[in-house]
Amino acid sequence: MAGGAVALGSSLAGLAGKSQTIPARAQKNGMSYRRLGRTDILVSEISLGSSPLPDPNLLRALVDRGVNYIDTSHNYENGNSERQIGRLLKDVGRDKVRVATKFHVTARDTAASIAASVHGSLSRLATDTIDVLSIHGADSAGVLVDERVLSAYEQLKKEGAYRFRGLSCHANHDEVVRKAVDCGLYDMVQVGYNVFDIQETSVEVETYADYLGSSGLRGLLALAHSRDVGIIAMKTLKVGGRRQNLEKYQTGSASIFRAMLKWVLEDSRVASAVTEILNERQMEEDLGASGARLTGAEARTLARFVRENGQDYCHGCARCRRACPSGVATTEILHALAYEESYGKRGRARAAYAALGPGETVSACRDCGACEKACPYGVAVRSRIREAGRLLA
Repeated sequence: MAGGAVALGSSLAGLAGKSQTIPARAQKNGMSYRRLGRTDILVSEISLGSSPLPDPNLLRALVDRGVNYIDTSHNYENGNSERQIGRLLKDVGRDKVRVATKFHVTARDTAASIAASVHGSLSRLATDTIDVLSIHGADSAGVLVDERVLSAYEQLKKEGAYRFRGLSCHANHDEVVRKAVDCGLYDMVQVGYNVFDIQETSVEVETYADYLGSSGLRGLLALAHSRDVGIIAMKTLKVGGRRQNLEKYQTGSASIFRAMLKWVLEDSRVASAVTEILNERQMEEDLGASGARLTGAEARTLARFVRENGQDYCHGCARCRRACPSGVATTEILHALAYEESYGKRGRARAAYAALGPGETVSACRDCGACEKACPYGVAVRSRIREAGRLLA
């Protein structure tokens, strides 16, 4: 099994000569693989998030089962995520795993400081080249063409520090993803995409007539795919690492988590679904989604789950933030709250809330309701941000 995975990686995952045709899909020993856009990397349909990573034995088992794409960042687990991946690469061989890592861009950064961050990642990963180097949490079109970012990318490319450019986006998807595609500088986009994107909206927004639902994100995926920009889906399981008991949403012997991943992978534009896998049960649940079709019964269960749990889910469109006359960072606050409530990551949630400016926190809210009028999904934004302030301030 492990030998098959490495053979697939070596011969097809972006390392083949130009004369070879890379297939859109492949299958090997129970794992299905999809082409990551114009990178020509074949990535496992289930890929691994790394905040946190599982213990080394389970991590090795996941690679042996065919998982060949790991998503990380310079700041995950204070850099220890990258260090653990570096030890894995030494153990299993560099050609068996495609590594994507990220850097942040702040107002204080320069091209040199961005490059230094990436050099630190290379050192921790114990590799000469990162497969996909991404901007972490791009939330505006401007950061994609920021001269500091482009200069750092150019310098690092000359050094051979990375192969392809990407970005992750948690909010303001319409602006960010469209710019990433239109500017032609990015080979991959990583966006939150999950079963809550079937939600009907409470106000008129751009919609797409297909069974996956009405989320505007669907059109952005179509746009990226049309320009051969690879798509990685993150935030695929709303309940994340905490995995609270959701047995009432089980369909037959299949858990809701497997059904959620199958739903994401029903979209042929998505190359891979990122999920955190921390124990053997989760490994079997999640890997079982690869190559499997969503059943009608599972689709009905997911629709019920969304109907009963979707009112508090923020899609990250940032319409509420743009509508706020006080400048409250509503989207970022709801994102931090999700880390606390859905993923059980209190430290990360509190750090995200603490990073907001004094005029961006819930204390600046005038309770005018403009945010809720702007939200196309009917989220009770005011009560949700007040809950975040209570839990995280």
